[in-house]
Amino acid sequence: MSDTPKTRDDRRSDQPAAHPAPAASEAVLHRLSDALRGLRFGSVVAIVQDGVVVQIERTEKTRFGR
Repeated sequence: MSDTPKTRDDRRSDQPAAHPAPAASEAVLHRLSDALRGLRFGSVVAIVQDGVVVQIERTEKTRFGR
């Protein structure tokens, strides 16, 4: 181990991510549920930064019979 002081980024990786407030978590879960509701073909992607969901993307495919 080196004796150099840790940078801000080094300290962040050693510590567990802070948990978001319960209200924020409920809102994210509700949005994820809405994004999944009725989806037959496609995907839902949650973008996470610093342990917090910051964006939800829904891609829906429409399939036609032959």
